[in-house]
Amino acid sequence: MQTTIEIDKASIILKLLGDETRLTMLKLMDEHACCVCEFVEIFQISQPAISQHLRKLKDLGLVEEERRGQWIFYSMNNNHEYYAFIQSVLKQLPNQNYRIKKLEEEGTRISCC
Repeated sequence: MQTTIEIDKASIILKLLGDETRLTMLKLMDEHACCVCEFVEIFQISQPAISQHLRKLKDLGLVEEERRGQWIFYSMNNNHEYYAFIQSVLKQLPNQNYRIKKLEEEGTRISCC
């Protein structure tokens, strides 16, 4: 059963998803745990810019973080109150796994060392 979402909450989430980088990040994190350095490689933007995008997603609780040794990996929060709402948007988007595959082929899948 899908939870009804208030318009003000939907507006906040959609505004956040209105940024192409954040939208792509969420699509990737829905299937893959990623670290900041991988996003830097994928989007070719600075680490502070990636961290800012992640902060905005974390502030709403849309992503979770998991420490693995010295690295922190980010993934979609499947337990978020509005996960089904976000999923309804993400399922309309093309698969982004080719970005992860490219990192693997280039040997930069986990380049946080």
